[in-house]
Amino acid sequence: MKSKRTLLNSAACSLAALMCFSMPTFAQDKSVTLLSSDGSLKVEGDLVDFVDGLYVVRTVLGDIRISEARVQCSGPGCPSDQVDTDVTFRIAGSDTLGDQLLPLIVTGYAAEQGGEAQLITGNSDGQVIAERVADGGFGDEIGSIMIESTSAADSFDALAEQSAEIGMSSRRITRDEARALRDAGAGSMVSINSERVVAVDSIVIITHPSNPVDTVSLEQLAGIYGGRITNWSELGGPDAPIKAYARNEGSGTRSEFNLGVFGTINVDTPADLTIVPGNTEMAAAVNSDETAIGYVGYAFQRGAKPLSVANSCGITTPPNAFAAKTEEYPLNRRLYLYSRQDNLSEDASNFLDFAISEGADGVVAKSGFINLAVERQEQDVVRDRLATELSQTADPYERDLMTRLVGDLDLWDRLSRTFRFASGSSRQDAKAQRDMDRLINNQRTQPANTEVAVVGFTDSDGEFESNERLAFGRAESVAQEIAALAQAELDNVNFVSKGFGELAPTACNTTAQGKAINRRVEIWVRNPA
Repeated sequence: MKSKRTLLNSAACSLAALMCFSMPTFAQDKSVTLLSSDGSLKVEGDLVDFVDGLYVVRTVLGDIRISEARVQCSGPGCPSDQVDTDVTFRIAGSDTLGDQLLPLIVTGYAAEQGGEAQLITGNSDGQVIAERVADGGFGDEIGSIMIESTSAADSFDALAEQSAEIGMSSRRITRDEARALRDAGAGSMVSINSERVVAVDSIVIITHPSNPVDTVSLEQLAGIYGGRITNWSELGGPDAPIKAYARNEGSGTRSEFNLGVFGTINVDTPADLTIVPGNTEMAAAVNSDETAIGYVGYAFQRGAKPLSVANSCGITTPPNAFAAKTEEYPLNRRLYLYSRQDNLSEDASNFLDFAISEGADGVVAKSGFINLAVERQEQDVVRDRLATELSQTADPYERDLMTRLVGDLDLWDRLSRTFRFASGSSRQDAKAQRDMDRLINNQRTQPANTEVAVVGFTDSDGEFESNERLAFGRAESVAQEIAALAQAELDNVNFVSKGFGELAPTACNTTAQGKAINRRVEIWVRNPA
């Protein structure tokens, strides 16, 4: 027996294809059309019930009951046979993750289990059901996973209501949300057992491909989205009005954009700002408007022109994968999966383990997002910037340390794995606990006698020499932790620790967020001579 659903709609009706009666449509997403295989019977209306294989459709002629064996159902209100399959757990929340990232991770999870997942559109907008079948698609059904994509805020509501085991969020949980869930028995939502980073993302500023502007500053973005900058000529572009597009209220992408640009999530919206409901709609709107500017997640650029972003210190960063992985792009964010600690099923727990594993890196990249795999990059851009600063440094001690740093940047490449610290301490943040394992796995495959430098930096608070010592101490702390975790597994690698204090900031030291970005330990590598 199929499970009972009660759905409220209104629509129109037509019987036996002879005539049609119309009613106002109050909830189009629940309307249905029932059609017999030979076309002789057609009913359009509101599906108010589906039980024991009978559709109950409300029309102007009254409620009509028709067996599902006689007709095919189409329309957003149809009960989905796939939804009635064994849904082992549900995932709900941000459409940034749910539109394409999570469906692909689910297919990867099914493949790791030796099965296959078929993605089926559900009854509601943004709903996808992944039906899993064992033995590469030839075996028994092993349960379905439902993904419901709406907004980041909805993920925490779903976890509170226990209507979903996993919440998707394109922003970190707020203190109020975490406290409410803790008080409801969910445990600490910011512990390693509840909060997982599945990918990183850049909020990319996009324009029409024909726009000649290549860079925009955070200050200029605040002017545009605050209604003070209205013409492209103010950004060095053509004399044309700027049409600014923004995301809807409740969007995690909008919250992160506002936080990065204005320093707060809640910002008054100018009357002439155009609101779009999703990343896909944003890219489509900007691509069709030569005067447009908008913002999307990294995976949703869709041919629009991405702009580099300059911070208030004049450091310009392109929205590329390496800058996102090091979390030094000004509008960078983490993409999270959250779970309660009191109701997680074994299947959902196994899925979460896969989602943050190296096995998921391929499907994360395939989705267009930025995975957590370790990447290597030369440091010539940083070297050139510091070489210019070196010529303007008068203090002999600072000049000597900067000279050594510039020389090292010529010899060493940087890995994307970066560790950050709380102010004044050698304590790493939560994400570093998982990053360490990935770094060790990456270095296992390096040639014998590979050299790895663990390099510490600080913010600008405090005395220069004290910061140099603190930076070296942080580097030593990370090097010791790597050695303790790896034990004999990295005998092929020779480690050295370095500390350069407040030199080479990657963000402005004028804000708490900028200082937090600068308190870091980088991993450098060079192959044996």
